[in-house]
Amino acid sequence: MTEPSATFLLFGATGDLARRMIFPSLYNLLSDGLLPDDFLIVASGRSDMDDEAFRKEVDAALRQFLPADRYDGDVAARFVALIGYQPVDAGNADQFAKLAERIDGRLERGLSVYLSTPPSLFAPTAQGLSEAGLITPHTRIAMEKPIGKDLASSKIVNDGIGALFVEEQIFRVDHYLGKETVQNLLALRFGNVMFEPLWNTTAIDHVQITVGETVGLEGRVSYYDGVGALRDMVQNHMLQILSIIAMEPPARMDPTAVRDEKVKALRSLRPMSADTVKHLSVRGQYTPGAVGGQIVTGYADELGQPSDTETFVALKAYIDNWRWQGVPFYLRTGKRMPARQSEIVIQFKPVRHSIFGRDGQHGAGGTGLEPNTLVIRLQPEEYIRLQIMTKRPGLERQVQLEEVTLDVSLTAAFAGQRRRIAYERLILDLLAGDQTLFVRRDEVEAQWAWIDSIIDGWREANVKPAAYSSGNWGPSSAIALIERDGASWHD
Repeated sequence: MTEPSATFLLFGATGDLARRMIFPSLYNLLSDGLLPDDFLIVASGRSDMDDEAFRKEVDAALRQFLPADRYDGDVAARFVALIGYQPVDAGNADQFAKLAERIDGRLERGLSVYLSTPPSLFAPTAQGLSEAGLITPHTRIAMEKPIGKDLASSKIVNDGIGALFVEEQIFRVDHYLGKETVQNLLALRFGNVMFEPLWNTTAIDHVQITVGETVGLEGRVSYYDGVGALRDMVQNHMLQILSIIAMEPPARMDPTAVRDEKVKALRSLRPMSADTVKHLSVRGQYTPGAVGGQIVTGYADELGQPSDTETFVALKAYIDNWRWQGVPFYLRTGKRMPARQSEIVIQFKPVRHSIFGRDGQHGAGGTGLEPNTLVIRLQPEEYIRLQIMTKRPGLERQVQLEEVTLDVSLTAAFAGQRRRIAYERLILDLLAGDQTLFVRRDEVEAQWAWIDSIIDGWREANVKPAAYSSGNWGPSSAIALIERDGASWHD
């Protein structure tokens, strides 16, 4: 089937993700004329209400979460008119039958199912769809993370869906892949001749990936405790970024070629052990402090009890292949950080020989000969900055060096274009059947295999989270993790 799906079926339609992201994204796609003709949205949740009541809830969500200049009453009226609501409990055959009635006669034109529910409901929901006759070769299914909590449980989740859908019909969502700047990594690497020849152990000293959050639990108590930063952020978002940075050039820009190369990189991650986690990883948990000038409580206080769940993790990872041998990848993520910040730093090696004298030092005012640094900021700003050495203007007989920044602000460069919600790209690709920006099963399992080695190492070595005050970049041991190699975190 080449035409986009004409029907979008959303489970978990009364949840926070649907209100904040999915319905605003669908609204924007309609506003821009990107949805198919005669498009139908069927929303499903456990709450019992009729179409009109649910449409009012969606309209309220659009007013709340869309930028003021994006909300248009006429467009919103057209949008909510596309939505029908059907209460469904997983395992309730009668309710699935009523759901099927809503879609009767439309299956041949494609059905895209979106599971914004806990993973425990993925397989029962798919089974209900099957028994209601809603799974055909024209049906696709998308699943939000988490896909399990370890390798074994991820296989159970994938087996449950895989028993009813072939892999080409399954779309595993990682919303970071929908971000423009993450996609731009592919363009940066493979669309510019100057980077790819240097993108290896010969020229790169190390790589840093940071994802910092200023928030704490924020209503996610039931999910987050027992999961922690390693499973919540590293296993999916950060390893997906790492795989795009580390992958070999794919033969073409298609789902199979791109994901084949990503999984090769993920499988090359060096596993950790009880011996190596002690010097290759740091666990942390925030205590009371101040973030953005506001006094905040500690994790245990928010939770209401002591916990060994980490809210911060820093890792030193190695990729054992020809391209990256010996290049450390430093990963860091945490809650209650000083700033909301997601960025990638590519630290190049220094020039092999300085013609400007020892260490490039040339009197007062000049700086040393610093190695080049490429900074790719994903959020909140979006930019690419390359730090290079230049001559400081002046008539001194000896060259005075100065580090300057070549700055490409994507926000400024494309000022006339609206910054899109990541889910807009992902929903559009789901409807079209393009899996390039979705995660394949073998990617998920390669990610979990590496994460499991760290968790098992922590357990065997009895590594507990170290305390850090809210508003700091994690425990002091996270600074030592990188500084003992002669490098520093890019803050």
